[in-house]
Amino acid sequence: MMTEPEINNLLSASVREHIDQWILRYPPEQKRSGVFEALRVVQEENHGSLSIELMDAVADYLTIPRMAVYEVVSFYTLYFTQPVGKYQIDICTNISCQLNKADEIVAHFKQCLNIELNQTTADGLFTLREVECLGACVSAPVCQIGKQYHEKLTREKVEELLAEYRKHGK
Repeated sequence: MMTEPEINNLLSASVREHIDQWILRYPPEQKRSGVFEALRVVQEENHGSLSIELMDAVADYLTIPRMAVYEVVSFYTLYFTQPVGKYQIDICTNISCQLNKADEIVAHFKQCLNIELNQTTADGLFTLREVECLGACVSAPVCQIGKQYHEKLTREKVEELLAEYRKHGK
């Protein structure tokens, strides 16, 4: 268990204040319910990823077992334990997207970015990931970049998207 000064060294005052406000939503014995938001703000402040040390600090701050934090981080795809690009590109390859040639779109992203799935470009701008479903089957094939959905993807749309994100990303 970390000491308070060790936790304070890892979690900024603004992050601790945010967590404290967030967990007021729950009964005192249910601090564990704040773990999702705590991890989100810590990851955001750490430029998009979580280290073991940061996960331990969250667990100790919330006074919950460290394993409970590891379980959340390893289960949900919104948490990253390795550095990721400024933009995470999540491409759906579920049945509707697959039937609409998602495999070709994935291949084109890989070619344009010169990376494989679950890799990050050398310039640190993009991380490419395959996801099970984005819930936009009517507009397949689909990808999500940040909070923005991009639908009915074609090779041309992929190139336009990447050019636009590159223009704003540097």
